[in-house]
Amino acid sequence: MGVRLGRGHPRRGRPRPAAARQDRPGPHRDGPRLRLQAQGLKRDMVRLALRSGLRWKVSLAIAAVSALVAVALSLVVHNAARVSMLDNSRTVMDERVKVAQKWYEESRVLGFGAKLDDPRLPEDLRKFAARGQRATYLEDSGTGSPEVWASVPLRDGKVLSVHTRFQDRFAVLDDLDRVLILGSVSVVLGGIALGVLIGDQLSRRLRKAATAARKLAEGDSEVRVRDAIGGRVRDETDDLARAVDGMAEALQERLEAERRVTADIAHELRTPVTGLLTAAELLPPGRPTELVRDRAQAMRTLVEDVLEVARLDGFAERAELQEIDLAEFITRRVRVVSPDAQVTVVSRDAHVSTDPRRLERILGNLLANAARHGKPPFEVTVEGRVLRVRDHGPGFPESLLKDGPSRFRTGSKDRAGKGHGLGLTIAAGQARVLGARLTFRNADPAVEGEDGAVAVLWLPESAPTNTGSFPVIDVPD
Repeated sequence: MGVRLGRGHPRRGRPRPAAARQDRPGPHRDGPRLRLQAQGLKRDMVRLALRSGLRWKVSLAIAAVSALVAVALSLVVHNAARVSMLDNSRTVMDERVKVAQKWYEESRVLGFGAKLDDPRLPEDLRKFAARGQRATYLEDSGTGSPEVWASVPLRDGKVLSVHTRFQDRFAVLDDLDRVLILGSVSVVLGGIALGVLIGDQLSRRLRKAATAARKLAEGDSEVRVRDAIGGRVRDETDDLARAVDGMAEALQERLEAERRVTADIAHELRTPVTGLLTAAELLPPGRPTELVRDRAQAMRTLVEDVLEVARLDGFAERAELQEIDLAEFITRRVRVVSPDAQVTVVSRDAHVSTDPRRLERILGNLLANAARHGKPPFEVTVEGRVLRVRDHGPGFPESLLKDGPSRFRTGSKDRAGKGHGLGLTIAAGQARVLGARLTFRNADPAVEGEDGAVAVLWLPESAPTNTGSFPVIDVPD
């Protein structure tokens, strides 16, 4: 609601500045509708993003920004259009009252919908007419088309006024609001599509990087994250890939240096240890001689084991494959390696292509570990291509079950100075060369009756390739 004075009309009495405009429209009735629709879309996208990954979170962010921008621009356009229409309505009514005044003064006939001393004339216009001023008046309730008045005082003291509602003109504003709503929805949907596209590309590159990093963690030193993600995009993902590759190369160089040092030390010790063992054989019989020979032999075994671990860590070992009957082979070798162990054959129809020497090494190390750290009876079970070695001791420590075997860490909860922890490390390395999988667990007394450590060797259906790769073996829980 507000009054605007006409221009170009002679004023009576003391000039007075025009009244401050009060016709600035408030929020249109369709403004809340725009906001509610945007809020509904945002709530749906929030729930979707919480259930999904990075691409939907990126989409949500872009859609939210798009919605805010679309709503803000829609409100600005709506308000600007409404203000422009109101100003134009005032101008039209001001021109109409001037024409009606001229027509009346010349012909004394009212035209153009004009009235004299209209009783409905707003009080503000009466005041301006009393001061001899032409003015326009806008009455906007916010619920429909505004009423626009224009009045001018005549020489005979009467007030000529015109009044109308611009319903057709303001109906265009409703059409504009509908177009703005559709445009806002289109912008939000376009933002979602753009966000999905950008987020999917970023998410796909990150997934490839994560897969390559997992392969690096599993020991595949040939994998490079930068090659895995591919593409020509140079962004933060590419920087991350280069950093991970650099870290992997540095760690690989360090591990290779440590492996070479270990192998060199063991190789240098081999000759003096062999000489020490030979010299011990020349000592006269007796208890001291037996102790010296035993320790010299233990030192020689340790040196050979360290050399074997170094070779296995170098991923240079290759299996010499033969077709064998697994049940028959295991039965014969257990009789030689550990005659006290009990052999149970559940299935005898398994023929595997493997390296007998390495398989015997694995079996011997598992039985030696059971004898050193476990308690009898020792059980060996052959079921198809699966070999189980079980003792009835305290079981494997939690660190071994979690991280796997490690050099110089024994498979006993109470090491007590027994062993050097290389046996299970060698067994795991030889299993890798065979393309097999070696797992460790503790027996469940509730199911198996007693405690104990259980080592399970899963031999593959097909033999490893000459590159050292092998099919993935699905190990049941």
